[in-house]
Amino acid sequence: MRALIVEDEIHLARTLKDMLKTAHYDSDICFDGEAGLDYALSGVYDIIVLDIMLPILNGFTVAERIRGQHIDTPILMLTARTDLEDRVRGLDSGADYYLTKPFEMNELLACVRALTRRQGEVIMDEIQFSDLKLNLSNCVMSCGDRNMRLGKKEFSIMHILISSDRSVVSKEMLLNKVWGCDSDAEDNNVEVYISFLRKKLLFLKTKAKIVTQRKFGYRLEEEE
Repeated sequence: MRALIVEDEIHLARTLKDMLKTAHYDSDICFDGEAGLDYALSGVYDIIVLDIMLPILNGFTVAERIRGQHIDTPILMLTARTDLEDRVRGLDSGADYYLTKPFEMNELLACVRALTRRQGEVIMDEIQFSDLKLNLSNCVMSCGDRNMRLGKKEFSIMHILISSDRSVVSKEMLLNKVWGCDSDAEDNNVEVYISFLRKKLLFLKTKAKIVTQRKFGYRLEEEE
């Protein structure tokens, strides 16, 4: 899972990143509204944590432009402004929830869980494709009585592929969601981890296999 944090207070932004890490979110940080909008329009994030008082573009404008591009990523708007008019404007601009500063860590994480559930993410212990299961709490991939624990990036890639349900996932999408938009990782980094995963699928003797879609990306397929 990947979050975008758009917050110009550097200390708070890093604190938010640490908070979300406890909930298994990797986060990218932007310190102004223009950069935040550019990142948000990539469409790779599972949630956006957005401050209102930002340099260049304020949070209201950022939210409006995100929604104007038909991106439905949940937006959690943060602000020290408590006026009813501001809260109404935040929700009208496209935010899904409005949280005032200061806030408790548990409150923020509860909002994040509620917003991702609202977008159709069912909270469950594991997901499955064919006879292959992926446990979301301990990162264990299994088939029958065989199992193997995955590394962080392996788990993230497998989670995306299974959740995509046979649809092709581009290398660019994997790079952005697993490594981050500002990472130096390249296509060959994805290829290396796909190779690792294929070897583990062979060990598990599962019917599920990762198929390469030439010049685009990967998808899961079930062997007959």
